Amino acid sequence: MNPHSIPGYTRGTADVRVSPMSDADLELLKTTVLLGQEDLDHLRLAGEVLDDQVEAVLDVWYGFVGSHPHLLKYFSGGDDQPSAAYLEAVRKRFGLWIRDLCSASYDRAWLDYQYEIGLRHTRAKKNQTDGVRSASDVVHLRYLVAFIAPLTVTIRPFLGRKGHSPEVVDKMYHAWFKALTLTVTLLSQAFVPAADF
Repeated sequence: MNPHSIPGYTRGTADVRVSPMSDADLELLKTTVLLGQEDLDHLRLAGEVLDDQVEAVLDVWYGFVGSHPHLLKYFSGGDDQPSAAYLEAVRKRFGLWIRDLCSASYDRAWLDYQYEIGLRHTRAKKNQTDGVRSASDVVHLRYLVAFIAPLTVTIRPFLGRKGHSPEVVDKMYHAWFKALTLTVTLLSQAFVPAADF
């Protein structure tokens, strides 16, 4: 699958704003979340394990969002009804995000795209990618941060479905948690003044 055939997936294109974070600061953040080479190796393995399960993972995550009106509202129009087209467009990019999280080089191009994703959750760019009229013009930062828990807890069963030892599954799981925490930290940058980040 060519990720750039998915509408709104702009990683590595001129449409992505450059993150104001320096490469050195990214390295410090990676150190802070304890994301090392062994974790990157286990993320690659997690990517292999999850590759044919991405739709099933998304079913779980979308089931979670859909069962909580306070989360579903971010995909709803002025009539407070969820937009099926919006949910589907975001779902395609969310599937690529899973693969990116596991396969990324965690380099400048990846960093810049995290900043772009963050902006798409703020008033600066929410709803623009898909040209929708959502009931909300921002995804509140508190839910991005809180989403670390369900996106981590629910991934473990999927990591254990390919016959790896409990120790290896545990390493993939911890690598996922570290990478997810790093990602949400970077998404948060778009919400706060640069001097405070």
